[in-house]
Amino acid sequence: MGQFDMQTESGLWLDRRSLLTGAAALGLSSTLGALPAMAQATPKKGGTLRLGMEGGSPSDSLDPLTYADSIPIAMSLMLYNNLVEVADNGDATGELFEKWDVKPGATDWTFYVRKGITFSNGKTLDADDVIYSINLHRGETKSPAKSLLAEIADVKKVDANTVQILMKSGNLDLPYNLSDYHIIVVPNGFKDWGKPVGTGAFTLEEFQPGVRATFKRKAGNYWKPNRGNFDRVELRYIPDAAARTQALMTGQVDAINRASPKTAGLLEKAPNIKLSRTPGAGNRFSFVAHTDKAPFNNTDLIMALKHGIDRQTIVKNVFSGYASVGNDNNIGPKMKFYDPKQKMNAFDLDKAKFHFKKSGVTAPIELQVSEGAFTGATDSGQVFQESLAKAGIKLDLKRVSGDGYWDNVWLKQPFCAVYWGNRPTIDNQLTSTFAGGLTNPWNDTRFLNDEFNKTLVAARVELDQTKRAAMYARCQEIVSQQAGMINFCVQDYLDAHSTKLMGLTISARYDLGDQRIAEKGWFA
Repeated sequence: MGQFDMQTESGLWLDRRSLLTGAAALGLSSTLGALPAMAQATPKKGGTLRLGMEGGSPSDSLDPLTYADSIPIAMSLMLYNNLVEVADNGDATGELFEKWDVKPGATDWTFYVRKGITFSNGKTLDADDVIYSINLHRGETKSPAKSLLAEIADVKKVDANTVQILMKSGNLDLPYNLSDYHIIVVPNGFKDWGKPVGTGAFTLEEFQPGVRATFKRKAGNYWKPNRGNFDRVELRYIPDAAARTQALMTGQVDAINRASPKTAGLLEKAPNIKLSRTPGAGNRFSFVAHTDKAPFNNTDLIMALKHGIDRQTIVKNVFSGYASVGNDNNIGPKMKFYDPKQKMNAFDLDKAKFHFKKSGVTAPIELQVSEGAFTGATDSGQVFQESLAKAGIKLDLKRVSGDGYWDNVWLKQPFCAVYWGNRPTIDNQLTSTFAGGLTNPWNDTRFLNDEFNKTLVAARVELDQTKRAAMYARCQEIVSQQAGMINFCVQDYLDAHSTKLMGLTISARYDLGDQRIAEKGWFA
């Protein structure tokens, strides 16, 4: 916790981001392309890493266009590499893109493909592979990364190891967008996702969606120094938090994600276990409503629901204090450009009653919840149901199966539970969730607002940090007051692992070391 706070608040991340901004303004070369160094002792090779994880389902696939939760992301990062990696302190650093240049205005970018990298089938990585992999998420595609790359006008091959990206409008955060976990690199023309071919540290042995997956280390030296140390990795689907904790405490697994807040104190006291806590940067737990259809196209109904949820009780009772109150825009308090002065949608029964009466809605509201969405979704829904009842609003809580939740419920049902993971920048967070209306495959509230879209685009190229902060503050306000998201809390990331496991650093983005513990870790 201390390390994360120091890195985030010290100004290091801001200074490095400012360096990128200055480079764009002056037409200089970016120097952020080096791989982040590992601060701990020299890693050892060998052993089998056993992971027990929540965040997957029997419908999981290794097709990057389908990734929606932690387990597919973790599996993908064993097999493949991204173009850009986000370091633990939040910097965009080179992965398969070694470095990049940007011209003034941030519309003309040149990226340099790392040389000497081979795929698991022996093919050497080149610009054609990169262009093909980027274009999987552009144009006619269902990729969740489509909105992040929507402003790309063209991707051109300069030579075998150089790619030019031209933008319709400038975006200083393009390297961060290219770090999105969906954008993995495969050989040009590759389509057989059941037989993955990547540049990652491991190859696939076995995959039983919803049950387990196993991986083995590639022969020879992995191209990233000091990474790819385990001989094998075994990943087990353990959706129940109590079962994950038990598996860790009895030595059946070496690490778990999403440790239960209810047992976090117990884990902290266990002699051979370490609890890793990242406050204010974890999953954004929410209920989302489709605002393009009745009854949720009624602004007063939405505001009644936002004022009718007892956020503090959920934080205290459901998440045992290992969370902070959310304000319906999924921007966490540790994120740069978070607006601490924003108007809060606080629990207020009088306002909930006022807006509900004004809405004219009389029928009960149905909310679909499942522990398949996130642990605590059902209990959070019950608190919501009870607090709404005090305002005279009837909420029917429908508990649905966790199997296939992300395929059958999320994006399809008009009001349901969802979590959003932390993103590396506020532009990435807002773009992924709210930009573009129905053209954005993951716009789960079907939110469309012209002022929001125009302000978001303008902020991407604003060099004045004060003005840029004001633009993002306005975006947060618009979403909080007008979108159909009820983001009631931002959980702390809670990972737990055996003390013999090294290399699990606190990440500024996702749990289990940005889902890279298999690549980064080793045994003492």
